[in-house]
Amino acid sequence: MHNPVSYLIAGVVLLLALLSSVYTVSEGQTAIVLNLGKIVRSDLKPGLHFKWPVVEEVRKFDQRILSLDDAPDRYLTTEKKDVEVDFFVKWRIKNVTTFYRNAGGGDEDAAKARLRPLVRKALRGEINRRSLQAVVSSGRSDLTGSLLKAINAEAATLGIVVLDVRIKRINLPQDSTVLENVFQRMRTDREKVANQLRAEGVQASDGIKADADRQRQVILADAERDAQKVRGEGDGRAAEIGAAAYGQDAEFYAFYRSLEAYRASMGDGRTTLVLDPESEFLRYFGKDGR
Repeated sequence: MHNPVSYLIAGVVLLLALLSSVYTVSEGQTAIVLNLGKIVRSDLKPGLHFKWPVVEEVRKFDQRILSLDDAPDRYLTTEKKDVEVDFFVKWRIKNVTTFYRNAGGGDEDAAKARLRPLVRKALRGEINRRSLQAVVSSGRSDLTGSLLKAINAEAATLGIVVLDVRIKRINLPQDSTVLENVFQRMRTDREKVANQLRAEGVQASDGIKADADRQRQVILADAERDAQKVRGEGDGRAAEIGAAAYGQDAEFYAFYRSLEAYRASMGDGRTTLVLDPESEFLRYFGKDGR
């Protein structure tokens, strides 16, 4: 007769063995199976899986996109000027077997520690080939493509692939002379633009003044021409009127003209004339007072 306790113990052992041989891989994960430390199965898909209890071990890895955010570091441009670059990296596991073997047993922190100098090396090489102006003005867009190619050439040995390298900030170090040089160049450029604008303003002002003077001369010439014409017409009309008056009464006309001459020559009251009493000019100053 069998002992019920033995059946109970056997059942518990069987249940534990069954539980230890079943495992699940979650969505967004992959896994490898180790048999006494040797990889026997890899790239396991999400779902329910089985393994030999005790002798086999399961290691799971995140297959989602991971981030590496590093502290800012200094790099030199082609002019040997310092720039401080702050960046972050997006990466994921591509080959889980290689990742486990070469990245510290598949530890993410160990992988980041291996990836960080690769990114810095590639970034240093790209910045060293560019001028300060090229790095500051277009660094975020131009650097990414070259960086990915250079980084992934070495990151493949870790079983990972770098998807993106983003430059967050490119700063000029506060303790370097570059910042003051940049400000001085900016001031020089602004002064150059201001001087050019002033010169263009003076040139435009001179042009406006010259055009105004020309128009003034034209207007004055036209006015003088019109005035001469009017005066000529007036003198002609006056001559006609005078001739008509002379034709009607020559003596009266001569008398009138003499009065005009007297007014013109002695009208101010201060003129003294010394003339012969028999002068034609005094013909209307008769001896009898007429």
